[in-house]
Amino acid sequence: MENAINSGDTAWMLVACALVLMMTPGLAFFYGGMVRRKNILSTLTLSYIFMALIGVQWLIYGYTLSFGPDIAGIIGGLDFVGFKGVGATPSAAYGATIPHQLFASYQMMFAVITPALITGAFVERIRFKTFLLFSLAWATLVYDPLCHWVWAKGGWLAEKGLLDFAGGTVVHIAAGFSALAFALAIGPRRGFPKTPMEPHNIPFTVLGTGLLWVGWFGFNGGSALAANGVAVNALLTTNTSAAAAALVWMVLSWLDGRPSTLGLATGMVVGLAAVTPASGFVTPMAALVIGAAAAPLSYYAIRFRQRRDLDESLDVWACHGLASTWGTLAAGLFATLGVNSAGANGLFYGNPGQLWTQLVGVVTTMAYSFVVTYVLAKLLDLSIGLKVTTQEEEVGLDISAHGERAYS
Repeated sequence: MENAINSGDTAWMLVACALVLMMTPGLAFFYGGMVRRKNILSTLTLSYIFMALIGVQWLIYGYTLSFGPDIAGIIGGLDFVGFKGVGATPSAAYGATIPHQLFASYQMMFAVITPALITGAFVERIRFKTFLLFSLAWATLVYDPLCHWVWAKGGWLAEKGLLDFAGGTVVHIAAGFSALAFALAIGPRRGFPKTPMEPHNIPFTVLGTGLLWVGWFGFNGGSALAANGVAVNALLTTNTSAAAAALVWMVLSWLDGRPSTLGLATGMVVGLAAVTPASGFVTPMAALVIGAAAAPLSYYAIRFRQRRDLDESLDVWACHGLASTWGTLAAGLFATLGVNSAGANGLFYGNPGQLWTQLVGVVTTMAYSFVVTYVLAKLLDLSIGLKVTTQEEEVGLDISAHGERAYS
């Protein structure tokens, strides 16, 4: 088996691994710039902590629950606890030309950033202790099973033929609808929506967007698990969708007043989230359509959320949940075997059944992640409480939770 390792594939996947990890600091700054100055350290910590927390959880048991030998299509067995048997030789099931350890490490970076996405829903008011318990439970009860269903050999959605190249369901829909559930459970920030809560540092958000866009080439391009044409196509479709969504978002915000810098950055992330499930299955022109259509969907979803006075603070549901819902369904429309022979044809290439499969994957992910998250949040609220005290919220979480100040 040793000689099955391809040095080019391995080198690319090592780079992709690093790119995906970089997205978590990118996300931290993307979110951090949008909160008030008294909560920037708290918001950064909510993302950064996953590099530590999931870095340990994945090694001990997260990977084996996700990718261990299949049990009834639902969960992985415990064969890989502590990365036992996960070594330098390739896995026949996962990445046949790279070390098994590299595949497992690459997947860890996805497991790190996915729960970090949810934190945008409850910034500026979450108790840190409760947050840590929720995060560990969510990774174990939501992320790991979903990951198994969609990507593991034997997972029931994988067996149905669901197309999710890099995490439309597992990452973005799961995080988006979990964010919505958590926002409903925790309630709004004090003074919302009457008190102004403007972003304190938009340049941080713009910086975070740049890191996310570059990192996304590893997120989507790396999901080919090889240095090949599918990886190149994924890189190009990723770039195209982000570009198209950014331009459409800019026009929409211009029509509403002025072309917003924060809006441009948001549009970029929406385009990236939308194309993620389809990136390795569709043409660059299809990606143009996916990104362009995602922008108004998320733009007006934010308007709807604001009208409902729902404090899903940084719009994870609109920007990740809904954009990737569209992207996952779009894979059922635009996917073609001409791009990826390991994929399938979508509706526009003569296979209407694929759209139905995509719909099943989307609805299942929405329902499962929303319900489990809401129940988890409510149980934690009843036992130890979700929210900081009014005084702690007033002072700001940087001081009250972490005893530090970002700015003198």
